[in-house]
Amino acid sequence: MGAVDALEKLAPVVLAFGCGVVLARRKVVPAESSKVFADYAFLFAVPCFLFGNIYRSDLGTLFDWRAITGYAAAAAVAAVLTGAVAGATGVRDPRGVALRIMAAVQVNTAYFAVPVFIMLFGNAAPIFPVLLFQVCVLSLVVISIMELGRPDRVGSPARRLGSAVTASLMTPVVVACNAGIVLNLMPVTVPKVVLDSFAFVGDSASPVALFALGLHLGGSGLKVRGTTREEMWIIAFKCVAFPLITYLVCHDLFGVGGQWLGYLVLIAAMPAPQNLFIFAQRYDVGVDMSAALVIKSSVVALLLLPLWAQWAAHAA
Repeated sequence: MGAVDALEKLAPVVLAFGCGVVLARRKVVPAESSKVFADYAFLFAVPCFLFGNIYRSDLGTLFDWRAITGYAAAAAVAAVLTGAVAGATGVRDPRGVALRIMAAVQVNTAYFAVPVFIMLFGNAAPIFPVLLFQVCVLSLVVISIMELGRPDRVGSPARRLGSAVTASLMTPVVVACNAGIVLNLMPVTVPKVVLDSFAFVGDSASPVALFALGLHLGGSGLKVRGTTREEMWIIAFKCVAFPLITYLVCHDLFGVGGQWLGYLVLIAAMPAPQNLFIFAQRYDVGVDMSAALVIKSSVVALLLLPLWAQWAAHAA
């Protein structure tokens, strides 16, 4: 029943993605235009979505610092293991390593975890602290590496690193999150018309990103039988190993228990984020692999959802 309900909740995802594939295959919409849609989502729609939701949230009730610290430690362990495996398999480009770490450690919060949590728990509040950690820490590191590795960056390593960090801090996604947190904590009231405007644009983030992904795959094709060994180990790590690492680190090292332990394990079991494809396309690194990982990890995560949901209920 859990898997059936999840499929029903994800019907809009299938619609947006499937239309992109069909329109690209029929050449109604050029597959090359997927980058335009991805840029819209990355630079505009996703920041609007994040700002409005973070500003409206009660930050005081969302943060269990032991749980969030435990999750951050588990993510660090998983990132080190992923980087080591990527290096051992011959990946030398730092941007390529960063992309694989993002695929194996970051999770699809807004477009996958939110409907799953609403279905299972009636609300998605536990996801937002992890989302903030991903955007303000993990994504910041990935963006810095991507910016640092751009071929048009010149100058000394220190200057290049400074430029990369500055560029990453000024990325709309990071600016939107920081602005939402600051205004949330300050005695400042954002006019309702402004918040409604951000919500109007933010609601388009998910379908546009999925449509862009569908366009890209419709033009390039996606073959399950052609899944590489690298894709297999990344998906296995993301959907199986990372949740287990999260359980061990949070439970045994940080003493996290109860509902938060179940929440964190279930969040870790979510698929690779759609931002993986957006980042890959924006920085022209592993675009085809990223698109395949987003879709294939989503399918595997959905199949394993009843097992992880039962695990989460047992842990709680």
